Amino acid sequence: MPNISRRGFASMDPNKQRRIASMGGRAAHAKGTAHEFTSEEARAAGRKGGKASHAGRR
Repeated sequence: MPNISRRGFASMDPNKQRRIASMGGRAAHAKGTAHEFTSEEARAAGRKGGKASHAGRR
């Protein structure tokens, strides 16, 4: 039987991961250190991601 580690974030139940990540996001926003995208930043990120993911298909 393989020795499987049950430690760490990746081995957690997805719902538990989501709850923990949500708490971190809320804390960052409350502290004022979270980044909030403007609509222009979001558009630029989408274009960049689209170009990267479709680069080999042209």
